[in-house]
Amino acid sequence: MNPLIEFCINNLAEGSQKAKDELEKDPDLDVMDYGCLRNCGLCSQSNYALVEGERVIADSPEELVDKIYQHLDETL
Repeated sequence: MNPLIEFCINNLAEGSQKAKDELEKDPDLDVMDYGCLRNCGLCSQSNYALVEGERVIADSPEELVDKIYQHLDETL
């Protein structure tokens, strides 16, 4: 089973769409988006995703991709 990366649709509009697009190119990841992940304060302030249920936060979409892969390397 592939690692699950989850995005809030509201955060995609705030800039993380670029990160989602990049991660979707990786066939070894399952990338999903949802209407709300209940992290509204975080969602309005930075790019973030849930990686296997854990929050990964970054200042830019590019940094988010890097941090997601780093998180996966450290935890899997």
